[in-house]
Amino acid sequence: MILPIIAYGDPVLRKKAKVISADYPNFDTLIANMYETMYNAYGVGLAAPQIGLPIRVFLVDTSPFAEDEGLTDEERSQLKDFKQTFINAKILDETGDEWAFNEGCLSIPHIREDVFRQPTIKIEFQDENFKTHIKEFDGLLARVIQHEYDHIEGVLFTDKISALKKRLIKGKLSNISKGKISIDYKMRFPDMKKKR
Repeated sequence: MILPIIAYGDPVLRKKAKVISADYPNFDTLIANMYETMYNAYGVGLAAPQIGLPIRVFLVDTSPFAEDEGLTDEERSQLKDFKQTFINAKILDETGDEWAFNEGCLSIPHIREDVFRQPTIKIEFQDENFKTHIKEFDGLLARVIQHEYDHIEGVLFTDKISALKKRLIKGKLSNISKGKISIDYKMRFPDMKKKR
């Protein structure tokens, strides 16, 4: 089932998400719905707060990125088949020199800005079977994971841009929170009268 994506301005996007256990109700259905919702909106990542649930769950499928021009063969093969559900994730380490990449977000449509992040992460997480893993990721893959991880920490990519850029997009952010936006996927806006 395709769920509405929560728009910028909703308080759930600012909550630090809670750890869950393997007995979380209807978990398999939730994960299936999240993947369907993400694909319907042409996303490469989706976090539970973006569908209104303040729990530490996010998913990533970077296969659409593999088609981008300008990637090396190594980057393309890294992104092409990567699909992972992250539960109760905790970034243990971020290393390397920060680099900029133009990011967007399904909860903040039509806004893209350069965000600086470190290129390599070490992350501990559980998969959809609640088996624990510790893995390292780098490059674009690490960036997508960092972006989704921020969601379960109550952080948005717009928090990481300069004060000047924040002022320049303030009106657009306000319009998103009021539902004054044209978008081709289902969203829920803070003003509940505005539904699409």
